[in-house]
Amino acid sequence: MRDTGRLSDFTMHRRFERTMKLLAGMFCLTGLLAASAVQAQQTPGAAGYPAKPIKIVMPFPAGGPTDILGRLLGQKLTEAWGQNVVIDNRPGGGGMIGGALAARSPADGYTLFLGGITTLVIATFVQKNMPYDPVRDFHPVTQATIQPLLLMVHPALPVKTLKEFLALVRARPGEVNYASSGPGGTGHLAGEYFRSVTGTNMVHVPYRGAPPALTDLMSGQVQVMFGTMLASVPQIRVGRIRAVAITGPKRSIALPEVPTFAEVGLPKFDASSWNGILVPAGTPRAIIDRLHGELSKILRNPSVLDRLVNDGPVPVGNTPEEFAAVIQSEKAKWGKVIREANIRID
Repeated sequence: MRDTGRLSDFTMHRRFERTMKLLAGMFCLTGLLAASAVQAQQTPGAAGYPAKPIKIVMPFPAGGPTDILGRLLGQKLTEAWGQNVVIDNRPGGGGMIGGALAARSPADGYTLFLGGITTLVIATFVQKNMPYDPVRDFHPVTQATIQPLLLMVHPALPVKTLKEFLALVRARPGEVNYASSGPGGTGHLAGEYFRSVTGTNMVHVPYRGAPPALTDLMSGQVQVMFGTMLASVPQIRVGRIRAVAITGPKRSIALPEVPTFAEVGLPKFDASSWNGILVPAGTPRAIIDRLHGELSKILRNPSVLDRLVNDGPVPVGNTPEEFAAVIQSEKAKWGKVIREANIRID
């Protein structure tokens, strides 16, 4: 007679197999969840970002127009996210030192680069040995501003209009000096472009950044400078320097009395500076989108708009793709100018 109180060996074996498979599946699922959690910690997405302080690499000295903008953006990001945003000034080499440092940083969203026309466009044509590739090594996040350039003179120079300025430099070829933030910088290229368009001969005096160049312009060590407005406007308003003309399609709200080059008979002279935020190539798209969303919101903030527009720069806040298109367009324009002027930095 069969013992119904005991399971057959076959039935017990089948149940044991099913139990082991179930346990194996549970262990596998647990392992996958753990690995996913570790990976999420190692490569943060938008949901967990930012989880620690952020650094903005500034390729120019403290106190200059780019530095002023970077500190404003950093302050607003700190307020929005509750994480400290540190400005890391790395001047030198026409922006190459800061650019190389940012390009070699981890692609995790915690190192941002405030690049511009000098470090992303001009350098590719004038630098003999570029320590980074602006297209290969970075991913654009958003263009922050576009900044008209001013032709500025020391008040002792006896000119108030562009017509008077051109008459002076043509009467004194090779005697008038113009300062710039450094070889191959925006001010240098604007000066060479101006010389080409007007057929004048001025002597370039390069500095290590805009602040010392502006200081020497105010003291009369140099007579002329092509520069952005953010650091210059306060000095113009108190009469330490004189603005003669401004680039761009219309006058600036910050200096409505200063005419455009087109208004005073020089429409071909069109040069502007610009900058924006980039991250090292390979940064997750979710982080790029989070940065873009917050930065574009900051650039639309009324207090930021007032701060920037009243001092000259025009906020932009475009998409990563639009910013990339701006960079390519500017490369085509300035490459032609640089080749014609035969500008190189050894």
